[in-house]
Amino acid sequence: MTSALETLVAAREHELVAFRRRLHSHPELSYAEHATTEAIADRLQVAGLRPQLLGLGTGLVCDVVGNAPGPIIALRADIDALAMSDGTTTEYRSRVDGVAHACGHDAHTAVVLGAGLALRALTEVEAVPGTIRLIFEPGEESVPGGAVAIIDEGWLAGVSAVLALHCDPKIDVGEVGLRAGALTAASDTATITLRGPGGHTARPHLTVDLVSVMADVVRRFPDEVSQRLGSDDDVVTVFGAIHAGDAPNVIPAQGTLRFSLRCADRGAWARAEGVARESLAAIVAETGAHAEMDYHPGTPPVVNDSWALDLLERGAREVVGARGVVETPRSMGADTFAWYGEVVPAAYARLGTHSGDGPRLDLHASSFDIDERAIGIGARVLAEAALVGLRDATT
Repeated sequence: MTSALETLVAAREHELVAFRRRLHSHPELSYAEHATTEAIADRLQVAGLRPQLLGLGTGLVCDVVGNAPGPIIALRADIDALAMSDGTTTEYRSRVDGVAHACGHDAHTAVVLGAGLALRALTEVEAVPGTIRLIFEPGEESVPGGAVAIIDEGWLAGVSAVLALHCDPKIDVGEVGLRAGALTAASDTATITLRGPGGHTARPHLTVDLVSVMADVVRRFPDEVSQRLGSDDDVVTVFGAIHAGDAPNVIPAQGTLRFSLRCADRGAWARAEGVARESLAAIVAETGAHAEMDYHPGTPPVVNDSWALDLLERGAREVVGARGVVETPRSMGADTFAWYGEVVPAAYARLGTHSGDGPRLDLHASSFDIDERAIGIGARVLAEAALVGLRDATT
């Protein structure tokens, strides 16, 4: 089994790298991934598979049906890019102004495609019970993300587990990072609007000094939220945009503040909106300002299921060995993969993409790139893990 699968993935590595570079050069934003979807579908059809387009118009699902009865194991990739510039100088850098694959979704797509193609070929030479469902999710960088549509369309019905990998430039290529339990945080966003009478900066005592109130909110709000949620370590609230006024001698009548609120704990996330509103009210209560909050819940935290994570670990050990499996820290980032875990057992792992040389850039950095050896490794890890899951469920 292992030697055949290794050979099948290795035979496609050059193609998978080229496919990833094609996507990297032509990135598309959330729900606009038309060319990306078409490229994936075309390649799957060449392999004799029957991809099915999602009702959203982008993204697709494709079943690799085995040659014996069995369960369904799903492998997921996200396919959209970020609204940012590509700062790399490679020949395959983005050719679309203001859009870049700076989070590795192009690599994720190549990895799942590679796993699917190898498994399709494996069904012709070995017994493969059950079905491997390939999910190419659109709109991961949006809220609530394309995962919700995939679930609503019924694509998780009968699925025993969903598995996925995410590029990690902090981990060396040849390593796979695993973590039991919570892997990421929930993430919400909100806009606060503060209003007052406005006035002249010569007489702030006769009106509401709105900018001072805003500064007080920025300073006190994060601590207030953490204290009310009861977990300083597991809550991160950060303001990313603030605006008020246009002139140095005018006290503005309105100002806006935009923030993100991240919770590692599922229970804290459920209470986050109410706590945010209570915290804001407490801060502005004596200021004379009127406050409103437009709150947008995002995604829950990714919490790895123990059985699904065991599948990834066993698959990873087949590919990178015991020494290549490392523990990864919890991230306060968010990922729409969390929605799958709300419905079926799911597990997410980190795929090492750092070459071992140079700085370890973070995700979303404009010069983000990967050591492309990770693509073949990732494809094998997911394929091995899927086979382990199919055989576990049929024995």
